[in-house]
Amino acid sequence: MIKVLLLIPTLDRSGAEKQLTHLATGLPRDEFDVEVVALTRGGPYEEQLKSAGIPLTIIGKRWKFDPFALRRLRKLIAEKQPDVLHTWLFAANAYGRMAVGANPVPKVVVSERCVDSWKAKWQLWFDRKLAPRTDRLVGNSQAVSDFYADLGFPRDRLMVIPNGIEPAADSTRTRQSICDEFDFPVDSKIIGCVGRLAPQKRVSDLIWAMELLQSLQPSSRLMIVGEGPQRKELEDFSRNLRLSDVIRFAGHRSDVANILPHMDMFCLASDFEGQSNSLMEAMTHGRPVVVSDIAPNLELVDHEKTGLVVPVGDRPAFTRACNRLIQDESFGDSLGKAAREHIVEEHSFEKAIAAHIDLYRSLNGKLSVTNHAQRRGDAEVS
Repeated sequence: MIKVLLLIPTLDRSGAEKQLTHLATGLPRDEFDVEVVALTRGGPYEEQLKSAGIPLTIIGKRWKFDPFALRRLRKLIAEKQPDVLHTWLFAANAYGRMAVGANPVPKVVVSERCVDSWKAKWQLWFDRKLAPRTDRLVGNSQAVSDFYADLGFPRDRLMVIPNGIEPAADSTRTRQSICDEFDFPVDSKIIGCVGRLAPQKRVSDLIWAMELLQSLQPSSRLMIVGEGPQRKELEDFSRNLRLSDVIRFAGHRSDVANILPHMDMFCLASDFEGQSNSLMEAMTHGRPVVVSDIAPNLELVDHEKTGLVVPVGDRPAFTRACNRLIQDESFGDSLGKAAREHIVEEHSFEKAIAAHIDLYRSLNGKLSVTNHAQRRGDAEVS
Protein backbone atom coordinates (compact mmCIF):
# COMPACT_ATOMS: atom_id res chain seq x y z
CA MET A 1 0.00 0.00 0.00
CA ILE A 2 1.39 3.40 -1.05
CA LYS A 3 0.43 6.22 1.31
CA VAL A 4 -0.16 9.51 -0.53
CA LEU A 5 -0.70 12.86 1.15
CA LEU A 6 -2.07 15.56 -1.18
CA LEU A 7 -1.46 19.14 0.03
CA ILE A 8 -3.12 22.24 -1.49
CA PRO A 9 -3.84 25.76 -0.13
CA THR A 10 -7.65 25.56 -0.31
CA LEU A 11 -10.49 23.50 -1.72
CA ASP A 12 -12.04 26.44 -3.58
CA ARG A 13 -13.82 25.74 -6.84
CA SER A 14 -10.92 26.26 -9.22
CA GLY A 15 -8.81 24.29 -11.68
CA ALA A 16 -6.04 22.82 -9.50
CA GLU A 17 -8.50 21.96 -6.75
CA LYS A 18 -10.71 20.14 -9.24
CA GLN A 19 -7.77 18.14 -10.60
CA LEU A 20 -6.63 17.19 -7.09
CA THR A 21 -10.14 16.09 -6.09
CA HIS A 22 -10.53 13.83 -9.12
CA LEU A 23 -7.09 12.35 -8.50
CA ALA A 24 -7.80 11.71 -4.82
CA THR A 25 -11.12 10.02 -5.55
CA GLY A 26 -9.84 8.16 -8.62
CA LEU A 27 -6.74 6.42 -7.25
CA PRO A 28 -7.43 2.69 -6.68
CA ARG A 29 -8.05 2.05 -2.97
CA ASP A 30 -6.52 -1.41 -3.03
CA GLU A 31 -3.12 0.11 -3.78
CA PHE A 32 -3.22 3.71 -2.50
CA ASP A 33 -4.05 5.10 0.94
CA VAL A 34 -4.95 8.73 0.13
CA GLU A 35 -5.47 11.72 2.42
CA VAL A 36 -5.92 15.41 1.58
CA VAL A 37 -4.59 18.39 3.52
CA ALA A 38 -5.81 21.95 2.96
CA LEU A 39 -3.16 24.39 4.11
CA THR A 40 -5.39 27.44 4.63
CA ARG A 41 -9.07 26.45 4.47
CA GLY A 42 -11.52 23.99 2.95
CA GLY A 43 -14.10 24.81 0.30
CA PRO A 44 -16.70 23.39 -2.09
CA TYR A 45 -14.69 20.26 -2.93
CA GLU A 46 -14.78 19.12 0.71
CA GLU A 47 -18.13 17.43 0.18
CA GLN A 48 -16.92 15.40 -2.80
CA LEU A 49 -13.89 14.19 -0.84
CA LYS A 50 -16.00 13.30 2.19
CA SER A 51 -18.52 11.43 0.03
CA ALA A 52 -15.66 9.34 -1.36
CA GLY A 53 -14.36 8.61 2.14
CA ILE A 54 -11.13 10.60 1.68
CA PRO A 55 -9.81 11.89 5.05
CA LEU A 56 -9.30 15.67 5.11
CA THR A 57 -7.23 17.82 7.46
CA ILE A 58 -7.31 21.63 7.47
CA ILE A 59 -4.12 23.20 8.84
CA GLY A 60 -5.51 26.74 9.14
CA LYS A 61 -2.62 28.90 7.89
CA ARG A 62 -3.41 32.56 8.66
CA TRP A 63 -0.50 34.64 7.38
CA LYS A 64 1.78 34.63 4.36
CA PHE A 65 4.40 33.06 6.61
CA ASP A 66 2.77 31.26 9.52
CA PRO A 67 5.32 29.35 11.67
CA PHE A 68 2.52 27.76 13.69
CA ALA A 69 0.93 26.33 10.55
CA LEU A 70 4.33 25.07 9.44
CA ARG A 71 4.78 23.35 12.81
CA ARG A 72 1.32 21.73 12.57
CA LEU A 73 2.05 20.53 9.05
CA ARG A 74 5.44 19.11 10.06
CA LYS A 75 3.77 17.26 12.95
CA LEU A 76 1.03 15.91 10.66
CA ILE A 77 3.56 14.57 8.15
CA ALA A 78 5.48 12.90 10.97
CA GLU A 79 2.28 11.27 12.23
CA LYS A 80 0.97 10.13 8.83
CA GLN A 81 4.38 9.05 7.48
CA PRO A 82 3.30 9.16 3.81
CA ASP A 83 5.35 7.51 1.10
CA VAL A 84 4.56 10.44 -1.21
CA LEU A 85 3.82 14.06 -0.34
CA HIS A 86 2.24 15.66 -3.41
CA THR A 87 1.87 19.45 -3.16
CA TRP A 88 -0.09 21.81 -5.41
CA LEU A 89 0.37 25.57 -6.01
CA PHE A 90 2.99 27.92 -4.59
CA ALA A 91 2.02 28.15 -0.90
CA ALA A 92 1.57 24.38 -0.50
CA ASN A 93 4.68 23.70 -2.59
CA ALA A 94 6.71 25.94 -0.29
CA TYR A 95 5.25 24.82 3.04
CA GLY A 96 5.32 21.15 2.08
CA ARG A 97 9.00 21.17 1.19
CA MET A 98 9.90 23.26 4.25
CA ALA A 99 8.01 20.83 6.47
CA VAL A 100 9.76 17.79 5.01
CA GLY A 101 13.19 19.39 5.19
CA ALA A 102 16.13 17.27 4.08
CA ASN A 103 14.38 14.06 5.16
CA PRO A 104 14.52 11.56 2.25
CA VAL A 105 11.09 10.17 3.28
CA PRO A 106 8.54 10.96 1.96
CA LYS A 107 9.17 11.41 -1.75
CA VAL A 108 8.09 14.93 -2.70
CA VAL A 109 6.11 15.70 -5.84
CA VAL A 110 5.40 19.35 -6.67
CA SER A 111 2.62 20.34 -9.07
CA GLU A 112 3.00 23.62 -10.95
CA ARG A 113 -0.12 24.64 -12.84
CA CYS A 114 0.92 27.77 -14.70
CA VAL A 115 3.70 29.55 -16.55
CA ASP A 116 4.33 31.55 -13.39
CA SER A 117 5.61 34.81 -14.85
CA TRP A 118 3.62 36.54 -12.08
CA LYS A 119 5.98 35.32 -9.38
CA ALA A 120 8.18 37.86 -7.62
CA LYS A 121 11.95 37.44 -7.58
CA TRP A 122 11.88 36.16 -3.99
CA GLN A 123 9.35 33.47 -4.93
CA LEU A 124 11.44 32.28 -7.87
CA TRP A 125 14.52 32.30 -5.62
CA PHE A 126 12.61 30.22 -3.06
CA ASP A 127 11.56 27.74 -5.75
CA ARG A 128 15.21 27.28 -6.76
CA LYS A 129 16.33 26.92 -3.13
CA LEU A 130 13.76 24.18 -2.52
CA ALA A 131 14.58 22.26 -5.72
CA PRO A 132 16.93 19.81 -3.90
CA ARG A 133 13.95 18.75 -1.75
CA THR A 134 11.87 17.91 -4.84
CA ASP A 135 11.84 14.41 -6.33
CA ARG A 136 9.58 15.39 -9.24
CA LEU A 137 8.13 18.65 -10.51
CA VAL A 138 4.97 18.00 -12.54
CA GLY A 139 3.75 20.60 -15.01
CA ASN A 140 0.31 20.34 -16.55
CA SER A 141 1.71 21.45 -19.92
CA GLN A 142 5.06 21.37 -21.70
CA ALA A 143 5.18 25.16 -21.45
CA VAL A 144 5.06 24.96 -17.64
CA SER A 145 7.80 22.32 -17.59
CA ASP A 146 9.97 24.42 -19.91
CA PHE A 147 9.43 27.51 -17.75
CA TYR A 148 10.88 25.74 -14.70
CA ALA A 149 13.68 24.17 -16.71
CA ASP A 150 14.68 27.67 -17.81
CA LEU A 151 14.81 28.68 -14.15
CA GLY A 152 17.38 25.96 -13.57
CA PHE A 153 15.26 23.09 -12.27
CA PRO A 154 16.93 19.77 -13.29
CA ARG A 155 15.27 18.41 -16.42
CA ASP A 156 15.63 14.81 -15.27
CA ARG A 157 13.22 15.57 -12.42
CA LEU A 158 10.67 17.39 -14.60
CA MET A 159 7.64 15.72 -16.18
CA VAL A 160 4.35 16.67 -17.81
CA ILE A 161 0.96 15.27 -16.83
CA PRO A 162 -1.80 17.15 -18.69
CA ASN A 163 -5.06 18.01 -16.96
CA GLY A 164 -7.85 15.48 -17.14
CA ILE A 165 -11.38 16.42 -18.16
CA GLU A 166 -14.70 14.70 -17.57
CA PRO A 167 -16.73 13.60 -20.61
CA ALA A 168 -19.27 16.26 -21.54
CA ALA A 169 -22.78 15.62 -20.30
CA ASP A 170 -25.91 17.05 -21.89
CA SER A 171 -27.04 20.32 -20.38
CA THR A 172 -30.03 20.07 -18.09
CA ARG A 173 -31.09 23.55 -19.20
CA THR A 174 -32.56 24.85 -22.44
CA ARG A 175 -31.11 27.66 -24.49
CA GLN A 176 -34.35 29.57 -23.92
CA SER A 177 -33.85 29.41 -20.14
CA ILE A 178 -30.25 30.61 -20.44
CA CYS A 179 -31.28 33.52 -22.67
CA ASP A 180 -34.15 34.41 -20.36
CA GLU A 181 -31.86 34.45 -17.31
CA PHE A 182 -29.35 36.77 -18.94
CA ASP A 183 -31.91 38.79 -20.90
CA PHE A 184 -30.51 37.81 -24.30
CA PRO A 185 -32.69 37.32 -27.39
CA VAL A 186 -32.92 33.59 -28.09
CA ASP A 187 -31.35 34.07 -31.53
CA SER A 188 -28.27 35.80 -30.04
CA LYS A 189 -24.78 34.63 -30.93
CA ILE A 190 -23.34 34.06 -27.48
CA ILE A 191 -19.58 34.43 -27.04
CA GLY A 192 -18.43 32.92 -23.77
CA CYS A 193 -15.49 33.57 -21.49
CA VAL A 194 -14.94 31.63 -18.23
CA GLY A 195 -12.18 32.39 -15.76
CA ARG A 196 -10.85 34.53 -12.96
CA LEU A 197 -11.26 38.23 -13.66
CA ALA A 198 -7.59 39.11 -13.27
CA PRO A 199 -5.15 41.00 -15.54
CA GLN A 200 -3.54 37.85 -17.01
CA LYS A 201 -6.90 36.85 -18.58
CA ARG A 202 -7.05 40.08 -20.66
CA VAL A 203 -10.86 40.11 -20.56
CA SER A 204 -10.73 43.79 -21.55
CA ASP A 205 -9.48 42.63 -24.98
CA LEU A 206 -12.71 40.69 -25.46
CA ILE A 207 -14.83 43.64 -24.34
CA TRP A 208 -13.01 45.92 -26.79
CA ALA A 209 -13.41 43.33 -29.55
CA MET A 210 -17.12 43.17 -28.73
CA GLU A 211 -17.49 46.87 -29.49
CA LEU A 212 -16.14 46.28 -33.02
CA LEU A 213 -18.15 43.10 -33.47
CA GLN A 214 -21.43 44.86 -32.71
CA SER A 215 -21.14 46.89 -35.91
CA LEU A 216 -20.64 43.67 -37.90
CA GLN A 217 -22.92 41.29 -35.97
CA PRO A 218 -25.58 43.14 -33.93
CA SER A 219 -26.89 39.80 -32.63
CA SER A 220 -23.60 39.03 -30.87
CA ARG A 221 -23.53 38.94 -27.07
CA LEU A 222 -20.70 38.41 -24.57
CA MET A 223 -21.13 36.33 -21.39
CA ILE A 224 -18.30 36.66 -18.86
CA VAL A 225 -18.38 33.94 -16.17
CA GLY A 226 -16.16 34.30 -13.13
CA GLU A 227 -15.11 36.57 -10.29
CA GLY A 228 -11.89 38.38 -9.49
CA PRO A 229 -10.20 41.65 -8.60
CA GLN A 230 -10.90 43.26 -11.98
CA ARG A 231 -14.66 42.78 -12.02
CA LYS A 232 -15.64 46.38 -11.19
CA GLU A 233 -13.00 47.77 -13.56
CA LEU A 234 -14.26 45.56 -16.39
CA GLU A 235 -17.89 46.43 -15.68
CA ASP A 236 -16.99 50.14 -15.79
CA PHE A 237 -15.10 49.61 -19.04
CA SER A 238 -18.05 47.91 -20.72
CA ARG A 239 -20.37 50.65 -19.43
CA ASN A 240 -18.08 53.39 -20.79
CA LEU A 241 -18.15 51.65 -24.18
CA ARG A 242 -21.96 51.58 -23.95
CA LEU A 243 -22.01 47.81 -24.11
CA SER A 244 -24.04 47.12 -20.96
CA ASP A 245 -26.95 45.85 -23.05
CA VAL A 246 -24.87 43.20 -24.81
CA ILE A 247 -22.41 42.08 -22.10
CA ARG A 248 -23.35 40.11 -19.01
CA PHE A 249 -21.14 39.48 -15.97
CA ALA A 250 -22.45 36.18 -14.65
CA GLY A 251 -20.16 36.01 -11.61
CA HIS A 252 -19.05 32.71 -10.15
CA ARG A 253 -21.25 29.82 -11.29
CA SER A 254 -21.40 26.23 -10.09
CA ASP A 255 -23.37 25.23 -13.20
CA VAL A 256 -20.90 26.17 -15.95
CA ALA A 257 -21.33 22.73 -17.53
CA ASN A 258 -25.00 23.57 -18.16
CA ILE A 259 -24.15 26.95 -19.71
CA LEU A 260 -21.18 26.04 -21.94
CA PRO A 261 -23.22 23.93 -24.42
CA HIS A 262 -25.38 26.99 -25.17
CA MET A 263 -22.44 29.26 -26.02
CA ASP A 264 -21.91 29.66 -29.74
CA MET A 265 -18.16 30.04 -29.22
CA PHE A 266 -15.63 30.34 -26.43
CA CYS A 267 -12.77 32.85 -26.15
CA LEU A 268 -9.60 32.83 -24.05
CA ALA A 269 -7.39 35.92 -24.40
CA SER A 270 -4.85 35.22 -21.61
CA ASP A 271 -1.23 36.32 -21.83
CA PHE A 272 -0.13 33.39 -19.63
CA GLU A 273 -1.70 30.14 -18.48
CA GLY A 274 -0.74 26.62 -17.47
CA GLN A 275 -3.38 24.50 -19.12
CA SER A 276 -6.79 26.11 -19.01
CA ASN A 277 -9.51 23.88 -17.56
CA SER A 278 -12.24 26.17 -18.88
CA LEU A 279 -10.81 25.99 -22.40
CA MET A 280 -10.64 22.20 -22.24
CA GLU A 281 -14.21 22.02 -20.93
CA ALA A 282 -15.45 24.24 -23.77
CA MET A 283 -13.68 22.00 -26.28
CA THR A 284 -15.17 18.91 -24.62
CA HIS A 285 -18.61 20.40 -25.21
CA GLY A 286 -17.77 20.85 -28.89
CA ARG A 287 -17.64 24.63 -28.79
CA PRO A 288 -15.51 26.38 -31.42
CA VAL A 289 -12.78 28.28 -29.58
CA VAL A 290 -10.73 31.42 -30.22
CA VAL A 291 -7.54 31.62 -28.15
CA SER A 292 -4.40 33.72 -27.75
CA ASP A 293 -1.21 32.27 -29.18
CA ILE A 294 0.54 31.44 -25.91
CA ALA A 295 2.36 28.11 -25.71
CA PRO A 296 -0.08 26.26 -23.39
CA ASN A 297 -3.02 27.15 -25.67
CA LEU A 298 -1.09 25.97 -28.71
CA GLU A 299 -0.66 22.56 -27.05
CA LEU A 300 -4.47 22.24 -27.13
CA VAL A 301 -5.58 24.22 -30.17
CA ASP A 302 -4.38 23.59 -33.73
CA HIS A 303 -5.24 26.69 -35.78
CA GLU A 304 -8.13 26.12 -38.18
CA LYS A 305 -8.35 22.46 -37.13
CA THR A 306 -9.47 22.44 -33.49
CA GLY A 307 -9.98 26.18 -33.08
CA LEU A 308 -8.73 29.61 -34.09
CA VAL A 309 -5.54 31.19 -32.75
CA VAL A 310 -4.83 34.94 -32.67
CA PRO A 311 -1.90 37.00 -31.33
CA VAL A 312 -2.00 37.98 -27.65
CA GLY A 313 -3.52 41.44 -27.28
CA ASP A 314 -4.65 41.67 -30.92
CA ARG A 315 -8.19 42.91 -30.33
CA PRO A 316 -9.16 43.32 -34.01
CA ALA A 317 -7.99 39.72 -34.60
CA PHE A 318 -10.41 38.48 -31.93
CA THR A 319 -13.15 40.47 -33.65
CA ARG A 320 -12.34 38.96 -37.04
CA ALA A 321 -12.18 35.42 -35.65
CA CYS A 322 -15.55 35.73 -33.88
CA ASN A 323 -17.10 37.31 -36.95
CA ARG A 324 -15.81 34.44 -39.10
CA LEU A 325 -17.39 31.84 -36.80
CA ILE A 326 -20.72 33.69 -36.82
CA GLN A 327 -20.69 34.00 -40.60
CA ASP A 328 -19.66 30.40 -41.25
CA GLU A 329 -21.50 28.18 -38.78
CA SER A 330 -20.54 24.96 -40.54
CA PHE A 331 -16.85 25.83 -40.16
CA GLY A 332 -17.42 26.49 -36.45
CA ASP A 333 -19.23 23.15 -36.11
CA SER A 334 -16.32 21.31 -37.71
CA LEU A 335 -13.83 23.01 -35.37
CA GLY A 336 -15.98 22.12 -32.37
CA LYS A 337 -16.30 18.48 -33.40
CA ALA A 338 -12.53 18.13 -33.92
CA ALA A 339 -11.87 19.88 -30.60
CA ARG A 340 -14.15 17.48 -28.73
CA GLU A 341 -12.52 14.43 -30.32
CA HIS A 342 -9.04 15.70 -29.43
CA ILE A 343 -9.87 16.31 -25.76
CA VAL A 344 -11.74 13.02 -25.33
CA GLU A 345 -8.85 11.04 -26.83
CA GLU A 346 -5.92 12.85 -25.20
CA HIS A 347 -7.13 14.42 -21.96
CA SER A 348 -9.35 12.01 -20.07
CA PHE A 349 -9.23 11.79 -16.28
CA GLU A 350 -8.37 8.12 -16.71
CA LYS A 351 -5.14 9.05 -18.52
CA ALA A 352 -4.24 11.67 -15.92
CA ILE A 353 -4.84 9.25 -13.04
CA ALA A 354 -2.88 6.46 -14.76
CA ALA A 355 0.07 8.84 -15.23
CA HIS A 356 0.04 9.70 -11.52
CA ILE A 357 -0.15 6.00 -10.63
CA ASP A 358 2.95 5.41 -12.76
CA LEU A 359 4.71 8.31 -11.04
CA TYR A 360 3.88 7.20 -7.49
CA ARG A 361 4.86 3.61 -8.28
CA SER A 362 8.16 4.60 -9.85
CA LEU A 363 9.09 6.75 -6.84
CA ASN A 364 8.41 3.77 -4.60
CA GLY A 365 10.27 1.24 -6.74
CA LYS A 366 7.16 -0.47 -8.05
CA LEU A 367 6.04 -1.41 -11.56
CA SER A 368 4.35 1.31 -13.59
CA VAL A 369 0.92 0.78 -15.10
CA THR A 370 2.51 0.42 -18.54
CA ASN A 371 5.24 -1.98 -17.42
CA HIS A 372 2.77 -4.06 -15.45
CA ALA A 373 0.49 -4.40 -18.48
CA GLN A 374 3.46 -5.23 -20.69
CA ARG A 375 4.77 -7.94 -18.34
CA ARG A 376 1.31 -9.43 -17.96
CA GLY A 377 0.97 -9.55 -21.75
CA ASP A 378 4.38 -11.21 -22.09
CA ALA A 379 3.38 -13.79 -19.49
CA GLU A 380 0.13 -14.54 -21.32
CA VAL A 381 2.01 -15.00 -24.60
CA SER A 382 4.53 -17.37 -23.00
